Amino acid sequence: MSRSTLPPFDPADPLGIDDLLSPEDLAVRDTVRAWATDRVLPHVADWYERGELPVIRELARELGAIGALGMPLEGYGCAGASAVQYGLACLELEAADSGIRSLVSVQGSLAMYAIHRFGSEEHKQRWLPGMAAGELIGCFGLTEPDHGSDPAGMRTRARRDGGDWVLDGRKMWITNGSVAAVAVVWAQTEDGIRGFVVPTDTPGFSAPEIKHKWSLRASVTSELVLEGVRLPADAVLPEAVGLRGPLSCLSHARYGIVWGAMGAARASFDAALDYAGAREQFGRPISGFQLTQAKLADMAVELHKGVLLAHHLGVRMDAGRLRPEQVSFGKLNNVREAIEICRTSRTIMGANGISLEYPVMRHATNLESVLTYEGTVEMHQLVLGKALTGQDAFR
Repeated sequence: MSRSTLPPFDPADPLGIDDLLSPEDLAVRDTVRAWATDRVLPHVADWYERGELPVIRELARELGAIGALGMPLEGYGCAGASAVQYGLACLELEAADSGIRSLVSVQGSLAMYAIHRFGSEEHKQRWLPGMAAGELIGCFGLTEPDHGSDPAGMRTRARRDGGDWVLDGRKMWITNGSVAAVAVVWAQTEDGIRGFVVPTDTPGFSAPEIKHKWSLRASVTSELVLEGVRLPADAVLPEAVGLRGPLSCLSHARYGIVWGAMGAARASFDAALDYAGAREQFGRPISGFQLTQAKLADMAVELHKGVLLAHHLGVRMDAGRLRPEQVSFGKLNNVREAIEICRTSRTIMGANGISLEYPVMRHATNLESVLTYEGTVEMHQLVLGKALTGQDAFR
């Protein structure tokens, strides 16, 4: 092929990654992008500044209407989309705000996935159709005030009392908690760690919202308090015993983060690129200076490498070949690089970079939470370290 017949260079897709996507993939991406552009971007800076997501129930129903909740799951009103399509949706949602992608991830990849993968048929029929439609919101209770990276040490207990289960304990940093109709709660039992499907109107259950956050401000974050919560025997997830259950849910959600982090990075990069072309210093746009171009080039390299990595992992997931260690690889790399892209974008924009008139600082502060939730940097380093060396350094 001669140079004259080569496709033009596209600054928005410098590697031609769109060539890897099917028409169906592109349709999913464009649908979610259009929804986020119309329903989130005009309002998210205000939500973030106020520290609330006042229309979360309305947004959940709209996300259900476009098939974004429980996307890769089959049946029960779920879209049955591919892993790549789900990843593209996560990227577009987080390009709007990490809090919106977290709403979708917790709903679909944690709460719905746990019920779909480990629940009884009765659980699935009762909860999944309403959750897929966004009529019912779910949350996922694993992290505790004193046990994050070491969930095996959780203190929440479930004891048998006649034919019932009684749960006592606390969970912390729970997305969607105070607006959820159902919580998937993990607890210690005499048989090991088990998961329970807990309707949030059960006596003894409460979910006070966590305030005063400087990250994920356009998101509902809560504590879960369980004080003598009595559940019937069939509330337990029958197919989940031990940490295998919650960890498989986390791996599914982390996959979405691999894509989502690149959405936050893309939004910040695009803001910096546009700003550099319009901002004049010393008589010309700052995009014409070598130092600025070096920053833009380095950011573009890491951004699109990250998207390629996410796509590769999605192809492996669709083929049933994605290992948890590979998900750790993706989350470790992509979130770290996304934060660096946000920080570098801020330097290009100078003082304007800290203003909510632009998305950069909002994305940067959100990513500080994404960096540590669903596995800190150190935990993913140790997952990869063990895989590479065969030595377990967790303890």
